[in-house]
Amino acid sequence: MAKSSDLLRDNELIYGRLLTIDEPHLIQRYNKALVAFGLKPTKLKSFDIDRTGFSPDVAEECGDYNYLDPNEINRRFIILTPSQIDLPVVHTAFSNTSQLMFEFMSKNQRAIDALTIKDVIYGEIEDSVPEVNDIEDLLSINQVEFKVLSAEDVLGKAAELGKLVDRLKQEPDAWRDSAMLTRMVELAKICGDIRENALVPDQVIFRHSAYWTSHFGGLYVFIDPDMTTVISDPAAPGFRRSRPWQVSYLSINDADKVFKFLAATGRIELPRASWIETSGYLEHRAEMVVRALIRDAEPDRNLTDVDKVWLQTWIHGHTDLITRDGNFPFLNAAKREIAHLGRLEIEDVFPQQRFLVIRAKPDHPDAWLTNQLISDFVPQDFVSRYVFNKPGFYSDYGGFSDAWRSHVVDVLKTTYLKDKVAFRARLYGLTD
Repeated sequence: MAKSSDLLRDNELIYGRLLTIDEPHLIQRYNKALVAFGLKPTKLKSFDIDRTGFSPDVAEECGDYNYLDPNEINRRFIILTPSQIDLPVVHTAFSNTSQLMFEFMSKNQRAIDALTIKDVIYGEIEDSVPEVNDIEDLLSINQVEFKVLSAEDVLGKAAELGKLVDRLKQEPDAWRDSAMLTRMVELAKICGDIRENALVPDQVIFRHSAYWTSHFGGLYVFIDPDMTTVISDPAAPGFRRSRPWQVSYLSINDADKVFKFLAATGRIELPRASWIETSGYLEHRAEMVVRALIRDAEPDRNLTDVDKVWLQTWIHGHTDLITRDGNFPFLNAAKREIAHLGRLEIEDVFPQQRFLVIRAKPDHPDAWLTNQLISDFVPQDFVSRYVFNKPGFYSDYGGFSDAWRSHVVDVLKTTYLKDKVAFRARLYGLTD
């Protein structure tokens, strides 16, 4: 990906919005964490980090993009500053790493604020399994625990000082123990007044909710009160064998079953005039479908200044191709039916095509994950892939021709990147 990501990186479409670390004392602290993990310190004088402390620059230097993610489970983190909470997570095997990290940093904000003044916080998000060999290993993760350390052991020293303060309060003669008082002064120099600054994180255990993971070629886990649903390639080890009484298994290749699951569990909005007509969703899908057909027919065409008139002309000149593919005529027919009836009779639609006209229910907690899954059924829509499914998008991008790569970057810059929040609100009904 290194070379093909240059265009993406220059346009902040990969590793964008990261935090640059170039102050010597912060680099020194980062290195202390790396050494504690058994890794070599970085020689870089400047590098960027994401919310978890992952740095693409350090990854490139050590030749290992999983340097904070050995076995792609029990993810490590390095916190240099509380402001990391506002950064994205750009490299992870689990889609909910970002959310877990956000919860940990928000719930323990006071401790993180106080600790990072003088120290680096590092550790790992510990699951109950050391490695993932089959689906059962994934399903056995119900919660994660943040194992938190600090390089100067400020955490350990704060805990020790806390015990000594308790002793001083509870044992009438403790104040006569001069060795203990000396130790308390030494510790206070490092920790400050622990009655004022909470140095020990309050909450370190968090629930592991619905997620996508890169294991076994990409696998989704959705959790409902009485059933867990796994959606993946049936070749994944443990598929349909692990806990069949409480886990439903759906093949990612079975559009009909996946659609029915999403509809039955209330995770999607069906095509109705109420949102379709104001969002421009069908027009967007239609344009993406046509662009993909152009790419397949003329992979090296320069599409820099393509406008709606040019696209219309291309469509008229390639009616056989458009008809054979079927998606463009279907979307036009769907638009007419919705304008006429206020909705689309979804049962009459081919299962694969249903994904062209649905979106995740915006207020459902799994909305982002559901939109990611929908994007797996509509690979032509590289904008949706980029918004909700970065791993899928980067994988597709690796196989694009140079002309198409430039085109994709242009489209993303002029549509999504111009105003991400407004774009997500209009097309997908999402408010951040």
